Amino acid sequence: MACLLLPILATHADEVVPPPAGTPIHFGILPIGSAAESREQWRPLLEDLERRLGHPVTTVSVSSYAGLSGAIGDQRVDIAFLSGRLAIEAVEHQHMSVVAQFVRNDGVKGNTAMLIVRADSPIHSLKDLLGKPGHWRYARGETLSVTGYVAPEAEVFAPRGLNSDTFFANVRVGNHQNNALAVANGEVDVAACNNPDLDLFRRNFPEEAGQLRVIWRSTLIPSGVLVVRDGLAEPLRTQLIDFMRGYGRAPGAAGERERANLARGPDLAGFAVADNDVLRPFIDMEFRLMREQAEHGRWVTDQAKVTRLKQIDVDYQHALKQLLHE
Repeated sequence: MACLLLPILATHADEVVPPPAGTPIHFGILPIGSAAESREQWRPLLEDLERRLGHPVTTVSVSSYAGLSGAIGDQRVDIAFLSGRLAIEAVEHQHMSVVAQFVRNDGVKGNTAMLIVRADSPIHSLKDLLGKPGHWRYARGETLSVTGYVAPEAEVFAPRGLNSDTFFANVRVGNHQNNALAVANGEVDVAACNNPDLDLFRRNFPEEAGQLRVIWRSTLIPSGVLVVRDGLAEPLRTQLIDFMRGYGRAPGAAGERERANLARGPDLAGFAVADNDVLRPFIDMEFRLMREQAEHGRWVTDQAKVTRLKQIDVDYQHALKQLLHE
């Protein structure tokens, strides 16, 4: 999608000209199902945003995590729905800041990663799954996906000295919706998923969802976040943040309609105020995975292993400082 960002014109060092009326807002959408499905889920909210602020809203909807990260890096995105590694990358290297965190319908600011199989599968537990290396077919998310890759790797495979890419007979990479469908259709034996996307799958494919069973759930993982471009001119930046944080909180019929729009997404009830610090659990999980992989790796010498572990600790502290802008 070709998107043109208008430059911010400075008149003095401490003064910027606010964007003219009609300056487009570029909204980046993390791919859940297809790019078209993701756009449709967000469409009513973005139409309200356009009417409320008086600026046209352009969606930057892509088919992969890497595609969205590239668009943010090219400054073609003003506000985006991100999770995990994408959000960390946006904050640390792409001049974005966290302004809100997703809240589920039950009020919880988090979700769980899952491993799912067919209901009639001989795999009933992790013991069944891990007892046959090189036997099963696996569908996972991109390496940038927390619930589709990082969490299962960090909590299931790496602590046991395993790597999912070499443990299974074959591995395919896709989004949660397609991977769940692959399990239901018998194309793979097990897939990574999460609870909001499994709920969405039940809405879209109720018959196929009835053929699925969960064999593992992760610890609670923080929900996705909204990030806004640091250089977005005022007052538009503040207006945009206020709109998103307040959406779905209005009283009466207006609030009911907004909450219905939110519900079109996977288990979304609104947006809670948040800042960059909410991303720390993602960094902790990622570096825990790196340490597990180093601990169980094959090293030429013990000193090489020790050196690698020390470097991971140094990189972890550096990542935290970047995240918190210390």
